[in-house]
Amino acid sequence: MFELALAYLRDRSLTTALNILLLGISVAMLVLLVQFGNQLSSRLDRDAQGVDLVVGAKGSPLQLILSSIFHIDQLTGNIPLDSLEMLRRDPAVKAAIPLALGDNFDGYRIVGTDESYATFYGSEVEQGKMFEKPMEAVLGAAVAKTTGAQLGQQFIGSHGLETEEGDGQAHDQTPFQTVGILAPTGTVVDRLILTSVESVWDVHGIDHQHDHQPNAGHDHGHDTDDQVLSARGELQPELTAILVSYRNAAGAIRIPAMINRQTEMQAATPAVETARLLALFGAGIEGARIFAWILAATGGLAIFIALLNMARAREGDLALLRVMGASKAQVFGTILLEGLITAAAGATLGIAAAHAALFVASRSFQTLSDLGLSATQFLPAELGIIAAVLLIGIVAALIPAARIFRINLANTLARTS
Repeated sequence: MFELALAYLRDRSLTTALNILLLGISVAMLVLLVQFGNQLSSRLDRDAQGVDLVVGAKGSPLQLILSSIFHIDQLTGNIPLDSLEMLRRDPAVKAAIPLALGDNFDGYRIVGTDESYATFYGSEVEQGKMFEKPMEAVLGAAVAKTTGAQLGQQFIGSHGLETEEGDGQAHDQTPFQTVGILAPTGTVVDRLILTSVESVWDVHGIDHQHDHQPNAGHDHGHDTDDQVLSARGELQPELTAILVSYRNAAGAIRIPAMINRQTEMQAATPAVETARLLALFGAGIEGARIFAWILAATGGLAIFIALLNMARAREGDLALLRVMGASKAQVFGTILLEGLITAAAGATLGIAAAHAALFVASRSFQTLSDLGLSATQFLPAELGIIAAVLLIGIVAALIPAARIFRINLANTLARTS
């Protein structure tokens, strides 16, 4: 019966192909929505885990979170160097990690920080050692894999956060030396180059010899090279942002209010801003998901109409099958198989197309690549989508298949002879 069902489908190949395409498009849309929503949410949670607060320059709180935690947006500006010590002295602060941003190498962001940043994300050195002196750098796992960098190799950072045509100048006079490569963590650290904040100051010609705090900073707008000048015309050491984790719940109440009201800086809460971001995406994703299910239902309706027309047109063939010894159940199953095969082909096409689209998108769009979008991850929800589409195919074939029980063999054969 399986071969017969395939023969019937091939007999109306154009209609079958259109039905498969319609179901395939709906499945691809659903899989893309599930994958994007799941991977985005999961990645945001992993990268922000443990960060209770981000302190940075005034501006958009969401931009501050995106640039300082997820490293996928422009900077909001710089903050004073002494703000780090102010936070570290606060008894409610468990950890305050400095960040100095503004440069990149081959599209990967160079992050001036201290050793606590890698430790915070549970990252360990797989090869070499952690940076100890200025101009020493440790590469994230993805950076090392993509660039092919080895221990001891030197590289030159470029001004700006992304590699684009018309980039700012490369800092040729201050090359970094690779002293370590981090083990994969599945977090944002994999896509970063870590160095000391003093390295960032040195790259941009900022004198920090009289400063005793292990911190650094960058541009008062979008460029590190646009540092505010001191009274003597010298660039001053600053920080881009500070990642904060609380020692107790009291800090969550007092510290953000104190920073926002009493300083020229802003305090942004990652949990709040990521929830806002997911809510913005969520509305669009839900609307697209509804449309995709409507499309899938339309595909089921198309299968139903095609099979119903087939059953009407081939009543003589079906009756002849009965006379030749096929039971009602076998003929009934043949028609159900047509609906099931069509749905299975559509589901397979949709799954393949969705993962191919993820593969292309992750390599074509830098933001998606920075988020770690993976085309190889298969989610349990995809099994649910496949099962639902197969059910649509079976349901669409039920009524046409049920016509076999109403066929009068003698009358039908007489009419078609």
